[in-house]
Amino acid sequence: MAKKIIKRFMPDHRKVRDNKSLKIFGTLLHDPNLFHLNRRSVSTAFAIGLFMAFVPMPFQMIPATALAIILRANLIISVALVWISNPVTIPPIFYFCYLVGTFILQTPANEFHFEPTIDWMMTGLAHVWEPFLLGCFVVSTTCAVAGYTGIRLFWRWHVVTEWEERKKKRK
Repeated sequence: MAKKIIKRFMPDHRKVRDNKSLKIFGTLLHDPNLFHLNRRSVSTAFAIGLFMAFVPMPFQMIPATALAIILRANLIISVALVWISNPVTIPPIFYFCYLVGTFILQTPANEFHFEPTIDWMMTGLAHVWEPFLLGCFVVSTTCAVAGYTGIRLFWRWHVVTEWEERKKKRK
């Protein structure tokens, strides 16, 4: 049943293979295990997607795809979860990561005004990069572990519930 719930939202694997941005992976995308839905592949995909969602880098889908291929996780779920951090959610997510980093390093949070310019990237980011990157690593690792564990537990709970329902029907 958990498989049926997830399968409703999945695109066709042929569309994913034919995606222009994923052509760099060539025939590696033809592995059928990248599109299977089982407890291991889905939970690993959640860990990959949630980890990469909080990594401050452009084109997060490419490393998420590479990790899904290497770890044989569900490719579609891995790539889809990366979009948790999108242009609308990036500012609050990264500010939260920065605050987590300042809390861990026990440093006061500096007030800064973000400007999407190269000049700001070279000068403004120099003052906040340590707590920012540490916060991103801690948040992404925490979310990846929570996602992996949560999916494993949900899947197990769902299977046990179905077993109990079958036992009741037999009686």
